[in-house]
Amino acid sequence: MPSKETVLRQRAFGGALGVVLLGMALVYHFFPRVFHVDPAQVAPRRSMSVGPMTSSFGAPRAALPEASEVDAGPPLTLAPTDVIVARMTARNTQLPEQKSADTPQVQALLVDAGKALRAGQLVGDKNSAAALYQEALKLKPDSRRAAQGLFEVKARLVAAIGQDVAMGDADSANDLLTALKTLPDAEEDVASLSQEIKTLNEVRPLLAKAASLLQEGKADQPKGNNALEIYRQVQQLDADNAVAQQGLLQVQRAVLDRALAAVAQNDFNGAEQALTQAADVQPDSPQLRDVQGRVDGMRKQRGSTLMIQARSALDAGNLSLAEQLAGQAQAIGADADALKDFNERLTNARLYASFKPGQTFTDRFADIPGQAPSMVVVPTGNFAMGAADNDDGRNDSETPQHEVVLDKGFAMGRTDVTVGQFREFVKASGYQPDSQRLGGASVYDERSGSMRDDTGASWQSDYAGHNADDKLPVVNVSWNDARAYAEWLSQRTGKKYRLPSESEFEYALRGGTTTKYWWGDSIPKSRVENLTGGNDRSSNGRRWSNAFAGYRDGFWGPAPVMSFAANPFGLYDINGNVSEWVQDCWHDNYIRAPRDGNAWLNPGCSTRVIRGGSWGSSPDQVRSAYRQGADASVRSGRVGFRVVREL
Repeated sequence: MPSKETVLRQRAFGGALGVVLLGMALVYHFFPRVFHVDPAQVAPRRSMSVGPMTSSFGAPRAALPEASEVDAGPPLTLAPTDVIVARMTARNTQLPEQKSADTPQVQALLVDAGKALRAGQLVGDKNSAAALYQEALKLKPDSRRAAQGLFEVKARLVAAIGQDVAMGDADSANDLLTALKTLPDAEEDVASLSQEIKTLNEVRPLLAKAASLLQEGKADQPKGNNALEIYRQVQQLDADNAVAQQGLLQVQRAVLDRALAAVAQNDFNGAEQALTQAADVQPDSPQLRDVQGRVDGMRKQRGSTLMIQARSALDAGNLSLAEQLAGQAQAIGADADALKDFNERLTNARLYASFKPGQTFTDRFADIPGQAPSMVVVPTGNFAMGAADNDDGRNDSETPQHEVVLDKGFAMGRTDVTVGQFREFVKASGYQPDSQRLGGASVYDERSGSMRDDTGASWQSDYAGHNADDKLPVVNVSWNDARAYAEWLSQRTGKKYRLPSESEFEYALRGGTTTKYWWGDSIPKSRVENLTGGNDRSSNGRRWSNAFAGYRDGFWGPAPVMSFAANPFGLYDINGNVSEWVQDCWHDNYIRAPRDGNAWLNPGCSTRVIRGGSWGSSPDQVRSAYRQGADASVRSGRVGFRVVREL
């Protein structure tokens, strides 16, 4: 991109050179004596000779251009004389009807007239083309060659006068007009050209003033005293004035230089404004298209650079700088797709720390081998927490139903913490779980079909007190054990892990649904969770007394994690397999409950909340709104936990 100084130097040099050349041309045309040139001593004016011609009516003529060629190109007054004459001759319909051949004397006159015409000696004396053609017509009034030749003489004079007028040479135009007046049937052309010469004399001082203003740098400003306004005034008097047209291009060049100077300062709004002003001067000119293309290219390059910087700032966590840079890119019209992608990333960075809703990830430990549980990003949103008035199984602890807004994303464990994962924690940290420190847990008794205390059961035991497989969800752990595991993950990864709040858990469990269960309002049609199924049987043939009729999941007790379907948020076993500890202290209802997703805590509380159904929960206890409280030291073969990671 050119520097400001370079652009200014280019503009000053180019503008000054153009204005000087234009000014010299104008002065030469209008005031030739300034250059010590005497108009009377220059080459003979074209009143007597307009220069040799390339074709005549007395010799073979080159093929005339097709009509499309004649009509194409620059204005008629700036076209070559032969083109103008060809056009005028083609429109001549007043030739006489010749009744007999030209006599030898007439033919001789026509030959001499043709020679004079080719030599450019149109009028003046008896040997001029006009005089010879007129003499031939006196001898033979119906000679078509003589009539056509005389018309060509007139056409060439008219063309030459028109060109002189277009170039601002009033003196030469007047001399040629005097010659034109000597020809027959020229009154209409004389009247028209006389008016054009009169107009020329009116615009000459205006053109001189406009050139002076251009040299002073007043191309289009200030209003009321600039070259643009004067050139427009000239065009009102003479729409086809070539000097005014050239002057407008000089004005436009000055405005385009302002556009380039603005781009050098990264002021693309200023550049666009200057381009609009330049288009008003001369729409769709080559120089306008050229500068527009250069500005567009520099705009695209600058926009790409800003977007690269914005993405780098975003990756570095500097969201405010990233947004500022992207705003600058948007202001200059950066690529829409790139901006859309960036805005999505910025939103994700604000809400999800650059993750995306539904994205899964795993944090590796920073100081020892190993990794945290697999997490899934839960989208932000809001939901109605608690039981609705028409929920048949609701109880007072689930009311009043209230709206909770979660405006900050979080990640939740895709599954419950497994025995293997908890074993890694105990081994690495030396932590002593409550099942060992306090002794035992409550496990399932197959003989009685109920839960019983077993002093030998621990976190290494399954729901019935037997050795547990590493892929099973860990049970027989207290709220204290669950919290200790989350804190250990935070230490190992450098990220913030914790138990979910109760509102986070219910929001994630529902997965955007408003039905009784996340899969609907009735008995599931497929194996969605590990539940109490009416068709399930224990090893001794026991069946559930209060179960989902006709449902069978194939397990009596917890199943290995991820054995069933995920809910809409990508969470497995969220409302089955095992119930789960959450952060909150137990409260008998939702009066004064937080509405922002935070945990509801009281200093020193000993009773905590358990959410979600388990392998042994009745259908009412699997409702999305169901909740229960338990002492933080409780260990049960039906209760485990999962963790949340803050983003």
